[in-house]
Amino acid sequence: MENQTKQQLNRQNSGLNTKLPIKIVQFGGGNFMRGFTDYVIDKLNKEADFNAGIVNVQPTPNGSVHKLEEQGNLYTLFSRGIKKGEIIDEKCVISVIQKSINPYVDYNSFLELAKEEELEFVFSNTTETGIAYDETENTYEGPHKNFPAKVAVLLHERYKHFNGAEDKGLRIIPCELIEENAIVLKGIILKYAKLWNLDEGFAEWVEKSNHFHNTLVDRIVPGYPKDDAATYEDQLDYEDPMMVVSETFLLWVIQGGEDLKQRIPFDQINEQILVVDDIQPYRLRKVRILNGGHTLMLAPAILAGKEIVKEAIDDQFIGTFLSESIFNEVNQTLGLDETELKEFAEEVFDRFRNPFIKHHLASIALYFVSKFKVRVVPSLLTYVERNNKLPLNLTFSLASLIRFYQGSFGEKSFPLNEEEAIVNRFKEIWKNEDYEVVSEQALSEELFWDTDLTKVEGLKAAVAKALYEIDHNDMETAYKNFIQFYS
Repeated sequence: MENQTKQQLNRQNSGLNTKLPIKIVQFGGGNFMRGFTDYVIDKLNKEADFNAGIVNVQPTPNGSVHKLEEQGNLYTLFSRGIKKGEIIDEKCVISVIQKSINPYVDYNSFLELAKEEELEFVFSNTTETGIAYDETENTYEGPHKNFPAKVAVLLHERYKHFNGAEDKGLRIIPCELIEENAIVLKGIILKYAKLWNLDEGFAEWVEKSNHFHNTLVDRIVPGYPKDDAATYEDQLDYEDPMMVVSETFLLWVIQGGEDLKQRIPFDQINEQILVVDDIQPYRLRKVRILNGGHTLMLAPAILAGKEIVKEAIDDQFIGTFLSESIFNEVNQTLGLDETELKEFAEEVFDRFRNPFIKHHLASIALYFVSKFKVRVVPSLLTYVERNNKLPLNLTFSLASLIRFYQGSFGEKSFPLNEEEAIVNRFKEIWKNEDYEVVSEQALSEELFWDTDLTKVEGLKAAVAKALYEIDHNDMETAYKNFIQFYS
């Protein structure tokens, strides 16, 4: 009954009525953006007097920005996780969004954004498929479904309104998880300029007066806690159907220079936001340690009967296996500062232990082979090249993956959420009972790895030995026997 007396969150009952100048247009108001970029800008406003408002543009026809509008574009963010072994559990009301626009319903309001005097930035997260060219968007008239087409129109309208003024260009900072996201986006914008026969002066203005910043972003934002909503509602004295839950960890690496640092005072808030000349080392670190850590422990953990990431890393065997894999093998291949790598890895383990997020191992196993190929195999090959010996943990992980693709272990069957050709090839390989043959066929299959791994000296025999041990012992004993054999 108590919940029925609560008022829905709004500007009046929250006292958050301050209007902010529109400095940012944001494409994508989903969970990630509200738990990541909006959180950062809100914090900059509160702690560094950034004084920036955001207009949230709905990227797809089926979005729900109207729900944010109904509560004054306010929402509650719960940040929960572990930092340096301590549980963090915080909440705050995010008030940075000034307006939400559905361009499919109110296209003129979208076009009017181009005329905002203080507009400086464009942020986006439209998923990895959002930054793509769609040749069917062949006219300038909108609304366009395609995200780069929307940005092209926004920029062109601004170019026209301010007569190509150099100081009215924007800084485009996309957060989609593709390499060189900003450069790819710029290329597509220029393709639309050509497709729509826009004047050459516009293309030149895009190139010279606008800045495109590649980024790397990292934060888990599960969003609305539908499985445990009552627990969160009990902490509020108002109703908030748009509340969002995120982990505490946040990493935002932006390719840029001193001019960007001067425009956004990231250094004045206590968050891991780095403006750097080259984001590639940080991308490599994330892929090899965070994503690679998930991937390399996956098969050993599942074969050991684990189902949740936290359960796996809390297990003495799997936790130690992962730690030794990262610190003793993966980190040696990265060529980055050892202290930075150690600190980053420890943060990763804290994230894996987050008691507030249930990350199922089965969900990580989606397209497992392609993930292993990108995230783990390069570490294995680089380690061999630098040390002239096998990384035994990564080798055991590889063998565990091959065993996983037999499809069952003991009485348990595994759903193989993988490309059909890969699943079928593993079925053929596992018709053999000789571990040497299985190892040779699996490692030499370029469909899996884009290379012949049997060329790595000693790898075929080591994987065969690991497969034998896995099939004749529990996983911990199998691992110990394997390590002892090669010690």
